[in-house]
Formats: sequence, C-alpha cells, structure tokens
Amino acid sequence: MILGILKEIKAEENRVSMTPAGVEVMKHHGHRVLVEKDAGTGSGFSDGAYLRAGAEMADTPERIYEQADMVMHVKELLPPEYPLIREGQILFTYLHLAAAEELTRALMASGSVCIAYETIQKEDGSLPLLTPMSEVAGRMAIQQGAKYLEMAQGGQGILLGGVPGVDPGTVLIIGGGVVGINAAKMACGLGAKVYVLDTSLERLRYLSDVMPRNCFLLMSSPATIRKLVREADVVVGAVLIPGAKAPNLVTRDMLKTMKEGAVLVDVAIDQGGCFETSRPTTHGDPTFIVDGVVHYCVANMPGAVAKTSTIALTNATLPYALEIADKGWKGAMKENPEIRLGANVVMGKVTCKGVAEAFGLEFIPIDHLL
Repeated sequence: MILGILKEIKAEENRVSMTPAGVEVMKHHGHRVLVEKDAGTGSGFSDGAYLRAGAEMADTPERIYEQADMVMHVKELLPPEYPLIREGQILFTYLHLAAAEELTRALMASGSVCIAYETIQKEDGSLPLLTPMSEVAGRMAIQQGAKYLEMAQGGQGILLGGVPGVDPGTVLIIGGGVVGINAAKMACGLGAKVYVLDTSLERLRYLSDVMPRNCFLLMSSPATIRKLVREADVVVGAVLIPGAKAPNLVTRDMLKTMKEGAVLVDVAIDQGGCFETSRPTTHGDPTFIVDGVVHYCVANMPGAVAKTSTIALTNATLPYALEIADKGWKGAMKENPEIRLGANVVMGKVTCKGVAEAFGLEFIPIDHLL
C-alpha cells in the first residue's frame, strides 16, 4: 500500500501523523510512504530524518492525494482539501464529525473511507487513539488554567497552589475519564482544592482509591455543577461521549454566578464543547471573556507541545495504521472490531451512529458494507 503523511494546515498545528521511526516500520512491512515536505518540522523531525527512514518526499499535498491509497492527518480535513480526497481512498485521522456537518457532507460526497482515531474502541470501552492526546490535554488544561488566572491574562490573580497562610485555588473538573484524571493529577500536585465529578459510581470509587486527599469525588448532576461553579477558580470541561456531540453542562445562567476572572477550559471543544458559551479558539488567540469569565477553548491543545504529542500519537496509531495497510480496510475491519468502530463515513454512507444522529442523516451499520 502507498501511505501518505500530510503536513497539517490547521492554524498553529505542529504535530505530524507519523514519526520517522513509524515510517521505518511501515517500510519493513513492504509499504511505500510519501511524506509531504516539512510535515515533521514543527515536531522536530527533519525531511532528512524521514528520507533516512525510507520515506519519499512530496512537494505538494496534491501529489500525496493523487498517489496514496491511505492518507494520514492529525486533525480533520479543511475546506481546501475537500476536492482532493478521492473515491475509495482511506482517510485515517481525528475527525470529530459530530461537531462538523460541512466536513461530514464533504466526506460523504467524496466516496472515501474515513476512519476516525477517536472512535476506535477496545472491548473494555477505552479509546486507545484518543487516550494519549487526552493525557496531554488534561495535563495542559491545568497549566493553561493556572496561567489565565494571572491578572495580566484577564484572570482574578489567584495562585492555584496558594502559599502558607493563604487558601489554595479551587478546581472543578467535570468528567472523570482520561482527561479528567490527568487534569486532577496536575491540579492536586500544585496543591489546589480539586473536585472531580462523574456519573459513574464505579469510576468515582476507583478514583477515590488512587487520588490524593485534596481531591474530592462527587456524583455529577446539574445541581452539583450549579453549586460548585460558584466556588471554582478554574473549571475544566472533560466530558466525552464517543462519536457524539458533547453535552452543554455549564449554562450561560451558571456563568453569571461565577467569580469574575475565573477560568473555563473546555477540552471537549473538538466535539462542540461542554460549556454553552464555548466557541473554538486557536493558540494564537486562545481566550475570550463572557460575563467576566475567561474562556480557553483551543481546539488542538496538544499541538502546543508537538514533539511530545507526535511521539505519543504515533505510539498509539502505528499498530492500527499498519494493520489497515497490511490487510486493506475491509480485511482490517472484518478481523478487528476496534477498527470497525473507527468507521465514520464509508463510500458515502454514515457508519457512526452519533454522527448520523447529530445531523439527521441515515445511519448504515458498517457490517452492511463489508
């Protein structure tokens, strides 16, 4: 198979979908790898490193789309790329289609085979290709929350960890999954008073065993959120429903009860965001203020720490990319139910239930197309 590694064109996105080490593995399996010029530069990987690993360099994305059987990105396609993807071509990347109707319809029209990192799912319900980026984003959420509490950034001037004789800040984390637990680890490590909300008692019991004493685990409900947002200095939105749009858990009315200069960090913004007032921002212009509350809603948070993120991502995606390349998309999906769950749009059909429901489209189970 011919594999294409594209340069990211999303604003301030420095990650790349495969490291030179990953290219070397693909070559050992007999596949050709085309890498767009400068694709890895932002992550610290030179064109020379890819050439030494056995890749061929492509000057333009058009050449990759023309020749590759499977193209890989980190982020979703942007409008200039919609005409480039071909019928039957495999697209393997983060898609987050439930919050992107225009992209969904463009992929349907293309007739391509679109496999989303974020909906590949193991038997235990874990999301192996979302996990490494969720770990990065969860840890970054507290770094960014702490930074934007500074008065120069529009915050209220609170040091999250406090100092002797002064109370620490309060952090509210909505969602106890991978993002939530990584955010909680960072916030607890700084010495903040941390609340983690989740709807699973089993998850809360687990977290109560592993988290330190400054972490308080509570069952999530609208009443609990309404109460705690009034106390919080930083609120992290860490809720994920695989393949579906994120629910709005902090409303505009709740915002009016919060402290002026408090910070909201919406890690769910890729899936539409879990705060009613959220809208996507970029690393170049990361925040905005509504009702005196600072909103940080960067849609590609791990792109700011591109080298760490790229290596972590390749570690997770490479085995799946290799299986698709070795067996073809149909063979891989027939043999591996995890990859089958990654099918979002295939040959014009929406094969992810959450995406179909988001836009009132017909849902066709992937088994009908295999």
